[in-house]
Amino acid sequence: MITLYHCHGARSFRPLWMLEEMGLDYELKMLPFPPRVFAKEYLAINPLGTIPFMIDGDTKMTESSGICQYLGTRHGPTPLVVGVDDPAYGAYLNWMFFSDATLTFPQTLVLRYGTLEPNERRQPQVVEDYAKWFLGRLRAVEVAAGQGDYLCAGRFTAADVVNGYALRLASNLGLAKDFGPNVTAYWARLQQRDGYQRALEAETRAGEAQQVPKRA
Repeated sequence: MITLYHCHGARSFRPLWMLEEMGLDYELKMLPFPPRVFAKEYLAINPLGTIPFMIDGDTKMTESSGICQYLGTRHGPTPLVVGVDDPAYGAYLNWMFFSDATLTFPQTLVLRYGTLEPNERRQPQVVEDYAKWFLGRLRAVEVAAGQGDYLCAGRFTAADVVNGYALRLASNLGLAKDFGPNVTAYWARLQQRDGYQRALEAETRAGEAQQVPKRA
Protein backbone atom coordinates (compact mmCIF):
# COMPACT_ATOMS: atom_id res chain seq x y z
CA MET A 1 0.00 0.00 0.00
CA ILE A 2 1.31 3.43 -0.98
CA THR A 3 1.18 5.96 1.85
CA LEU A 4 1.12 9.67 1.08
CA TYR A 5 1.49 12.40 3.71
CA HIS A 6 -0.36 15.49 2.56
CA CYS A 7 -1.46 18.97 3.63
CA HIS A 8 -4.54 20.59 2.13
CA GLY A 9 -3.56 22.57 -0.95
CA ALA A 10 0.16 21.78 -0.62
CA ARG A 11 2.39 20.52 -3.44
CA SER A 12 1.69 16.98 -2.20
CA PHE A 13 -1.48 17.43 -4.24
CA ARG A 14 0.63 16.54 -7.27
CA PRO A 15 1.15 12.88 -6.29
CA LEU A 16 -2.40 12.70 -4.91
CA TRP A 17 -3.74 13.78 -8.30
CA MET A 18 -1.40 11.31 -10.03
CA LEU A 19 -2.61 8.48 -7.80
CA GLU A 20 -6.21 9.27 -8.69
CA GLU A 21 -5.48 9.55 -12.40
CA MET A 22 -3.82 6.11 -12.31
CA GLY A 23 -6.48 4.53 -10.10
CA LEU A 24 -3.92 3.22 -7.60
CA ASP A 25 -4.71 2.18 -4.05
CA TYR A 26 -3.20 4.41 -1.39
CA GLU A 27 -3.53 5.66 2.16
CA LEU A 28 -3.73 9.43 2.59
CA LYS A 29 -2.47 10.86 5.86
CA MET A 30 -3.38 14.50 6.43
CA LEU A 31 -1.23 16.92 8.40
CA PRO A 32 -1.70 20.54 9.49
CA PHE A 33 0.39 23.07 7.57
CA PRO A 34 3.27 23.48 8.09
CA PRO A 35 3.72 20.09 9.78
CA ARG A 36 7.20 20.92 11.10
CA VAL A 37 5.48 23.50 13.32
CA PHE A 38 2.08 21.96 14.05
CA ALA A 39 2.88 18.22 13.93
CA LYS A 40 6.39 17.87 15.31
CA GLU A 41 5.97 14.09 15.66
CA TYR A 42 6.10 14.02 11.84
CA LEU A 43 9.81 14.86 12.01
CA ALA A 44 10.43 11.30 13.18
CA ILE A 45 8.96 10.10 9.87
CA ASN A 46 10.40 12.79 7.59
CA PRO A 47 13.31 14.67 9.19
CA LEU A 48 12.88 17.48 6.66
CA GLY A 49 9.38 18.13 7.95
CA THR A 50 8.27 18.82 4.39
CA ILE A 51 5.29 17.73 2.35
CA PRO A 52 4.89 15.46 0.48
CA PHE A 53 6.36 12.28 1.90
CA MET A 54 5.55 9.05 0.11
CA ILE A 55 6.27 5.53 1.27
CA ASP A 56 5.99 2.61 -1.14
CA GLY A 57 7.57 -0.47 0.38
CA ASP A 58 11.21 0.39 0.95
CA THR A 59 10.97 3.51 -1.23
CA LYS A 60 10.65 6.88 0.50
CA MET A 61 10.41 10.11 -1.46
CA THR A 62 9.95 13.82 -0.70
CA GLU A 63 9.90 15.53 -4.13
CA SER A 64 6.41 15.97 -5.56
CA SER A 65 7.25 15.93 -9.27
CA GLY A 66 9.69 13.06 -8.78
CA ILE A 67 6.98 11.05 -7.02
CA CYS A 68 4.69 11.54 -10.01
CA GLN A 69 7.38 10.23 -12.36
CA TYR A 70 8.04 7.32 -9.98
CA LEU A 71 4.37 6.36 -9.80
CA GLY A 72 4.00 6.46 -13.55
CA THR A 73 7.06 4.31 -14.23
CA ARG A 74 7.00 1.94 -11.24
CA HIS A 75 3.25 1.36 -11.25
CA GLY A 76 2.61 1.79 -14.96
CA PRO A 77 2.52 1.47 -17.87
CA THR A 78 0.42 4.57 -18.23
CA PRO A 79 -0.06 7.18 -20.95
CA LEU A 80 0.61 9.77 -18.24
CA VAL A 81 4.35 9.15 -18.73
CA VAL A 82 6.17 9.91 -21.98
CA GLY A 83 8.65 7.20 -22.93
CA VAL A 84 12.29 7.75 -23.86
CA ASP A 85 11.63 6.76 -27.47
CA ASP A 86 8.85 9.32 -27.87
CA PRO A 87 9.92 12.49 -29.75
CA ALA A 88 8.23 14.49 -26.95
CA TYR A 89 10.37 12.90 -24.23
CA GLY A 90 12.69 15.90 -23.88
CA ALA A 91 9.82 18.36 -23.73
CA TYR A 92 8.08 16.16 -21.16
CA LEU A 93 11.14 16.04 -18.89
CA ASN A 94 11.64 19.77 -19.25
CA TRP A 95 8.06 20.46 -18.12
CA MET A 96 8.42 18.03 -15.22
CA PHE A 97 11.42 19.96 -13.86
CA PHE A 98 10.01 23.35 -14.88
CA SER A 99 7.02 22.82 -12.58
CA ASP A 100 9.02 23.19 -9.38
CA ALA A 101 12.30 24.81 -10.35
CA THR A 102 10.67 27.61 -12.34
CA LEU A 103 6.99 27.93 -11.39
CA THR A 104 6.53 26.83 -7.78
CA PHE A 105 9.74 28.37 -6.43
CA PRO A 106 8.64 32.03 -6.67
CA GLN A 107 5.19 31.07 -5.41
CA THR A 108 6.65 29.79 -2.15
CA LEU A 109 8.02 33.25 -1.43
CA VAL A 110 4.69 34.88 -2.23
CA LEU A 111 3.00 32.41 0.12
CA ARG A 112 5.49 32.82 2.93
CA TYR A 113 5.89 36.59 2.95
CA GLY A 114 2.30 37.35 2.03
CA THR A 115 0.44 34.85 4.19
CA LEU A 116 2.41 32.58 6.49
CA GLU A 117 4.68 35.01 8.31
CA PRO A 118 3.36 37.10 11.22
CA ASN A 119 2.23 40.57 10.18
CA GLU A 120 5.43 42.22 11.41
CA ARG A 121 7.56 39.92 9.23
CA ARG A 122 5.56 40.16 6.03
CA GLN A 123 7.30 41.71 3.05
CA PRO A 124 4.96 43.29 0.46
CA GLN A 125 7.86 44.08 -1.88
CA VAL A 126 8.98 40.45 -1.87
CA VAL A 127 5.41 39.36 -2.59
CA GLU A 128 5.08 41.80 -5.49
CA ASP A 129 8.47 40.99 -6.98
CA TYR A 130 8.06 37.21 -6.87
CA ALA A 131 4.47 37.33 -8.10
CA LYS A 132 5.81 39.16 -11.17
CA TRP A 133 8.59 36.56 -11.46
CA PHE A 134 6.04 33.75 -11.44
CA LEU A 135 3.79 35.45 -13.99
CA GLY A 136 6.78 36.12 -16.22
CA ARG A 137 7.76 32.44 -16.19
CA LEU A 138 4.14 31.50 -16.84
CA ARG A 139 4.56 32.89 -20.35
CA ALA A 140 6.01 29.53 -21.37
CA VAL A 141 2.76 27.84 -20.36
CA GLU A 142 0.75 30.54 -22.15
CA VAL A 143 2.59 29.75 -25.40
CA ALA A 144 2.33 25.96 -25.02
CA ALA A 145 -1.36 26.12 -24.07
CA GLY A 146 -2.01 28.10 -27.24
CA GLN A 147 -0.58 25.28 -29.35
CA GLY A 148 -2.63 22.40 -27.96
CA ASP A 149 -4.88 21.27 -25.18
CA TYR A 150 -1.97 19.97 -23.10
CA LEU A 151 1.70 20.77 -22.63
CA CYS A 152 3.35 18.01 -24.63
CA ALA A 153 2.96 14.73 -26.51
CA GLY A 154 -0.51 15.68 -27.74
CA ARG A 155 -2.20 14.27 -24.63
CA PHE A 156 -2.67 14.76 -20.91
CA THR A 157 0.45 13.62 -19.03
CA ALA A 158 2.13 13.91 -15.65
CA ALA A 159 3.60 17.19 -16.93
CA ASP A 160 0.08 18.62 -16.81
CA VAL A 161 -0.42 17.25 -13.31
CA VAL A 162 2.68 18.89 -11.88
CA ASN A 163 2.27 22.21 -13.67
CA GLY A 164 -1.47 22.15 -13.05
CA TYR A 165 -0.79 22.15 -9.34
CA ALA A 166 1.20 25.37 -9.77
CA LEU A 167 -1.91 26.92 -11.32
CA ARG A 168 -4.00 25.73 -8.37
CA LEU A 169 -1.54 27.34 -5.96
CA ALA A 170 -1.55 30.53 -8.04
CA SER A 171 -5.33 30.62 -7.81
CA ASN A 172 -5.16 30.20 -4.04
CA LEU A 173 -2.67 33.09 -3.92
CA GLY A 174 -4.98 35.38 -5.90
CA LEU A 175 -2.84 35.36 -9.04
CA ALA A 176 -5.32 33.73 -11.42
CA LYS A 177 -6.71 37.15 -12.37
CA ASP A 178 -3.42 37.77 -14.18
CA PHE A 179 -3.42 34.54 -16.20
CA GLY A 180 -3.33 34.96 -19.96
CA PRO A 181 -6.27 33.63 -22.00
CA ASN A 182 -4.53 30.39 -22.97
CA VAL A 183 -3.52 29.58 -19.39
CA THR A 184 -7.02 30.42 -18.18
CA ALA A 185 -8.57 27.99 -20.69
CA TYR A 186 -5.92 25.33 -19.94
CA TRP A 187 -6.50 25.58 -16.19
CA ALA A 188 -10.25 25.24 -16.74
CA ARG A 189 -9.66 22.05 -18.77
CA LEU A 190 -7.50 20.54 -16.06
CA GLN A 191 -10.07 21.22 -13.35
CA GLN A 192 -12.71 19.39 -15.37
CA ARG A 193 -10.79 16.11 -15.27
CA ASP A 194 -12.33 13.35 -13.20
CA GLY A 195 -8.92 12.59 -11.65
CA TYR A 196 -8.54 16.17 -10.46
CA GLN A 197 -12.04 16.19 -8.98
CA ARG A 198 -11.45 12.85 -7.24
CA ALA A 199 -8.23 14.18 -5.74
CA LEU A 200 -10.05 17.23 -4.38
CA GLU A 201 -12.71 14.98 -2.89
CA ALA A 202 -10.11 12.64 -1.36
CA GLU A 203 -8.30 15.61 0.19
CA THR A 204 -11.51 16.96 1.74
CA ARG A 205 -12.77 13.57 2.87
CA ALA A 206 -9.49 12.60 4.54
CA GLY A 207 -9.15 16.00 6.20
CA GLU A 208 -12.60 15.74 7.70
CA ALA A 209 -12.15 12.11 8.80
CA GLN A 210 -8.76 12.85 10.40
CA GLN A 211 -9.96 16.19 11.82
CA VAL A 212 -7.26 18.21 10.11
CA PRO A 213 -8.64 21.66 9.19
CA LYS A 214 -7.87 23.40 5.93
CA ARG A 215 -5.18 26.03 6.19
CA ALA A 216 -6.33 29.63 6.08
